[in-house]
Amino acid sequence: MSAALVGDRPGSVDFHFDLMCPYAYQTSLWIRSVRDRTGLEVNWRFFSLEEVNRAEGKKHPWERDWSYGWSMMRIGALLRRQGMDELDAWYAAAGQALHVNGEKPHHPEVARTILAKLGQDPGLVDAAIADPSTGDEVLAEHRRVIEAGGFGVPTLFFPDGQCLFGPVLIDPPEGDAATALWDAVVAWTAFPHLYEIQRPKTRADAEQIAQTFRPYLEGRDWVSINRGAVVDFGLPPVPAAEGSTSG
Repeated sequence: MSAALVGDRPGSVDFHFDLMCPYAYQTSLWIRSVRDRTGLEVNWRFFSLEEVNRAEGKKHPWERDWSYGWSMMRIGALLRRQGMDELDAWYAAAGQALHVNGEKPHHPEVARTILAKLGQDPGLVDAAIADPSTGDEVLAEHRRVIEAGGFGVPTLFFPDGQCLFGPVLIDPPEGDAATALWDAVVAWTAFPHLYEIQRPKTRADAEQIAQTFRPYLEGRDWVSINRGAVVDFGLPPVPAAEGSTSG
């Protein structure tokens, strides 16, 4: 019998994210609640929605001087060299700026302000972009997900090598409910050939998603794409910018 069936919990998880993804941000709030209650070690890793959703003929994100989520992850990669806590703080602060406050942390000047508020040197923005190895780190972790058959975020890797996409949330549970959902996710790993369970979204669900993601929709400078299809979250589309994202 799998350990997941008898109640054993993994001690760590790799959480792949793109800071621009509103779903991944909501799931990151949940996994932090799990961490606080269980002592789970969360290793933040990267995945580029700009790259996976890149239209044929468009530049790769690493071919542009500044590439929204890609560049924010490069800043995160540089911070992670100080420690995982520094990347955790960057994701939390920049994620709140975009997904809660409707600000634009994907603009360099806003990113510098966020770093200063975290007690970090605002010059890390320029240092991260000037250091090609930060892009190498993001690309290596992006490829890890692709090579595992993944396609978006949040993607979780467990210590035994299993990879799961999700959970996809807009109302991340806290307290006992957060732990209960974690146990349910861990239990999934007991069934390696259980590939998918999905809840259809009703009109009411779509309206709630649009309301939850309104700050993100106001802050973004791109059209959201999911596996080739434009995602408007029930609101009028925003003019396209080069490089599109979605979870």
